[in-house]
Amino acid sequence: MRYKLLIFKYLTISCCCLGLISCQPKNREISYQNPLPVAFGDPFVLKSSDGKFYMYGTGGVRDGFRACVSSDLAHWEDLGRIYQGNTADSWNVANFWAPEVYEINGKYYMLFSADWRENPTNELENFRIGVSVADQPSGPFKDLMNRPIFDPGYPIIDANLLFEDGKVYLYYSRCCYKNPVESEIADWAKAQGWYDEIEESWVYGVELKPDFSGIIGEPQLLLRPPIEINDRQAEWESRSVTSREVNRRWTEGSFIFKNKDTYYMMYSANFFGGENYAVGYATSQSPLGPFVKADNNPVLQKNTEKGGDVTGTGHCMAFHEGGKMYCVYHGRTKETGEERMVFMDSMEVLPDGELTVYGPTTGQKNQ
Repeated sequence: MRYKLLIFKYLTISCCCLGLISCQPKNREISYQNPLPVAFGDPFVLKSSDGKFYMYGTGGVRDGFRACVSSDLAHWEDLGRIYQGNTADSWNVANFWAPEVYEINGKYYMLFSADWRENPTNELENFRIGVSVADQPSGPFKDLMNRPIFDPGYPIIDANLLFEDGKVYLYYSRCCYKNPVESEIADWAKAQGWYDEIEESWVYGVELKPDFSGIIGEPQLLLRPPIEINDRQAEWESRSVTSREVNRRWTEGSFIFKNKDTYYMMYSANFFGGENYAVGYATSQSPLGPFVKADNNPVLQKNTEKGGDVTGTGHCMAFHEGGKMYCVYHGRTKETGEERMVFMDSMEVLPDGELTVYGPTTGQKNQ
């Protein structure tokens, strides 16, 4: 294909394409309403070189993805479908999730999860990660290859990229599907007579080939739910089990960024369809770990126990704008019901290195 080339040979990634550094005046005021008027799960915001913000996410169209565009982060225009999957010549067939778009040398690359057409054993969850490309952030996006980027031998979702020193790193989550794990939480749930086993999802990282055609080396396990029941992370990361929602524990929706010399990986735990979905983070001195979970987790969770009405907060990303850092995520309110809506709240890394998200919030924001 004409796009299949060494796209990083002359790599010039603008600060805006990564969404982590602002190209706007530092004191620009941002005004918006939470939740934003966008019904997306797994939202991702790209500030393009054209100066506009493009939002991508799960939902809104069948067998593919749609996008929205804004010039002020408050008012969003629906661009409609930007990618069509499940065609006669596509590698994917169903369940299109978690798109992320990166601007590289004037092209736009979208990584996403979907069920792989190749499924000889008829697995119920057959997710892999693919990549598509477009000339504009509004699409249309076309598959870069007629296959996933790689096949680890188990279902994977939630791709996220880090560009560092001429290399690119891919982060993803192994699905819970057929991944039963021994732990003290699993033993406890079995002793209660609730579940015979607990399945888990884990976050991995691996170096990616510069043309997206495959990986370099073996994926490294970076994050997983706690094994011991007295681990300080065990309570909040096990709420889907302890509340008897489902016999699964998740570590998914990872988003990595670098602050000074430290790598921060935000991640989501618990059932994405339930009220206990929440966000924590871990830090490392290397892109591929080891990562240590933060003592102040979770940094984003439901606020119903504090008088609010937001639940299911998770699958976040972060970007800088107007001199501030923002966390974008999906959640639900009593008014929106089961539909996932996009929220945006300010966040920061404090001088001592602690990450704080000032949310979830609702209503008018002037920041």
